[in-house]
Amino acid sequence: MLSATTSRRGFLAGAALSSGFLPALAARAAADPDRKRACVVLWMAGGPAQTDTFDPKPGHPNGGPFRAIDTATPGVQIGEHLPRVAARMNDLAVVRSMATREGDHGRASLHLRTGNLPQGAIDFPVFGSLVSKELEPPGGDLPGYVSITPRVGAAALSAGFLGPQYAPLVVGNGGTELDTVYGNDSGGLRVENLGLPRGVSATRAADRLALLEESESDFLASRPGAATASHRSAYQRAVRLMRESAAKAFDLSDEPAALRDRYGRNRFGQGCLLARRLVERGVPFVEVGLGGWDTHDNNFRQVQALCNTLDPAWATLMADLKDRGLLDTTTVVWMGEFGRTPGVNPRQGRDHYPTAWSVVLGGGGVRGGRVVGRTGPDGMAVEERPVSVPDLLATVCLAVGVDPTKQNPSNVNRPIRIVDQSANPVREVLA
Repeated sequence: MLSATTSRRGFLAGAALSSGFLPALAARAAADPDRKRACVVLWMAGGPAQTDTFDPKPGHPNGGPFRAIDTATPGVQIGEHLPRVAARMNDLAVVRSMATREGDHGRASLHLRTGNLPQGAIDFPVFGSLVSKELEPPGGDLPGYVSITPRVGAAALSAGFLGPQYAPLVVGNGGTELDTVYGNDSGGLRVENLGLPRGVSATRAADRLALLEESESDFLASRPGAATASHRSAYQRAVRLMRESAAKAFDLSDEPAALRDRYGRNRFGQGCLLARRLVERGVPFVEVGLGGWDTHDNNFRQVQALCNTLDPAWATLMADLKDRGLLDTTTVVWMGEFGRTPGVNPRQGRDHYPTAWSVVLGGGGVRGGRVVGRTGPDGMAVEERPVSVPDLLATVCLAVGVDPTKQNPSNVNRPIRIVDQSANPVREVLA
């Protein structure tokens, strides 16, 4: 049974929609010249099967048992288990011609998330750190980069030579550093340890922090450098996160129950809702992970189940951003580390396949209702407009208003561009 508070919130949300309040709010937000751009990455760990999602091959044996369905964009079809996303296709652009070489999960994830493969001593930062460094507002309570329920290794979350001040706040990575609680109305999606310990008042906590600052100040002043600066920035960020305004961002309990239901009462769905809340509060880079796409066995059953989670969450995120005037300034990217074989193996699975696969971009800076690139009738090879990892990342940079040619000093004392100079942005999808 819904509580009176929850019912009242649902009624007010419905009244706002019916009265035209939210559309008016959306129009004002979209027209705000000071509205900052943001990026939300939906990270599909394991490598989603493009043939079963955004590059269907109806009528060919490689197409498998799934049907292709029409979308809101005439002439564009996608897999049958993404009907809600299909209805949002006018806001999305599909790139069906990703062509990479790395078929190992770890190395491919690092490649997609940094734009580089390991190169000796260079400690490359992940793309989220690079973008948040450019877009993060100074002095904010919330970090510039938040990673929700990631399914990647530590290297694929590292800020590298940018320093730990640009590392993501990790929410729900197996409960290792920050734990999460999903689906309860008292806390929704909550980051543990943001509140004060029981019995410690705000005044007492402030006194403790002042004592810590005083005891460390001489030590830090006498030992300048990256290590001490990183130590101080980490503590400062933790303190800012403990402020009520920051902690409130992670509390989903004030969201209407009906909206939470539309996103899906699961980690990914509630993570997408949290992403909207964070973007709304000025966080420039958020990623939400949905693992399980490494479908070597029983591919079709697994993909259908994954799409049942992905479809409502992604479609609702797009609609929610649009209703609030945030979609025009928020670029949404759906991708994994590679695709999967068009051919089906004896275990009814699809194996790793970096040769030809798909990504999807939408929202801010993106011209929706478009398909770029083409694979052959069997899906085995790119036949038109191959797109590399640097091409993709440069495209995202331009969509969010970041110069991909900008350089940062690295740990090997030479400047490194945000995106490699080989990049050829996919300008066909840019608005």
